[in-house]
Amino acid sequence: MRAENSATARTSIAVPARVTSPRDGSLRRLPALGEGFAQPGPRGGTLLAALGVVAFSLTFPATAWGLEGFGPWSLVAVRSVLAAVVAGGCLLALRVPPPGRRHWTGLAVVAAGVVLGFPMLTTLALETSTTAHAAVVVGLLPLTTALFSALRVGTRPSRTFWVAACAGAAVVIAFTVQQSGGALSSADAYLFGALLVCAAGYTEGGRLARVMPGWQVIGWALVLCLPLTVPVAALALSYEPVELTAHSVTGLLWVAVGSQFAGLVVWYRGMAAIGIPKASQLQLAQPLLTLVWSVLLLGERLTVAAPLTAAAVLVCITVTQRARS
Repeated sequence: MRAENSATARTSIAVPARVTSPRDGSLRRLPALGEGFAQPGPRGGTLLAALGVVAFSLTFPATAWGLEGFGPWSLVAVRSVLAAVVAGGCLLALRVPPPGRRHWTGLAVVAAGVVLGFPMLTTLALETSTTAHAAVVVGLLPLTTALFSALRVGTRPSRTFWVAACAGAAVVIAFTVQQSGGALSSADAYLFGALLVCAAGYTEGGRLARVMPGWQVIGWALVLCLPLTVPVAALALSYEPVELTAHSVTGLLWVAVGSQFAGLVVWYRGMAAIGIPKASQLQLAQPLLTLVWSVLLLGERLTVAAPLTAAAVLVCITVTQRARS
């Protein structure tokens, strides 16, 4: 991987109630893992979604660390297995019944997009691309997610929302392209594919988070992938060289537990509370957060354009949050 450019009141814990599955096979909401018995308000939902963005902003630097000791296929497969073990343990400990049959198609979309597609495609891209260039994906993701949401769940954001969203996406794209020297890399195909599959997974996950807790959405999606990720992990580890270092192990653990599970738990919870389009616009700040982490963790240097871009993005986020859907 090349790294010469800048890269990208008291809380109560609810006791899970006894849950039964209705005859239609749907899953009733289980208030657990700190989710509480009531849906969070707009402020709480925004905070949860923002925490998810912070967790995601560390994904690319952590992936760069992981690639120092693991091959791309090993890193993605092992991270998925580890995240599934954590999620499956939570599901078993809380005796969560399996989702109804009608939810498994949506969970498969989440699994294909968020658990497998996006991590694999971006990891392959980061082998030849800088994190700054890969941040283009994150810059386009909010707008793409809003488009998928409009098509999938019928949301109709206002014109002001769309203008601010497009402006924010344009600012982020211009910034990240400038940081990468304006040249397109061979990883563009991977990044474009990652953008599409992740937007689909976010949209479907946000829809499912309205009928089941967000942690169960990603938890079941991770478990669903185990029959594939376990043999792939074993095969990849046997073919790709592995070097266990502090960086590689830390990077692996973060992308597995932080990005793949904990980050998605709060992210889907936030989306369910404030809506998919508005939550997705918070990700406009993600490339800039990634740049900050890249300075601190990868030793990159920021340009003068970074604070100016940050100010413009914050204005766009404010407008989208206040615009009526």
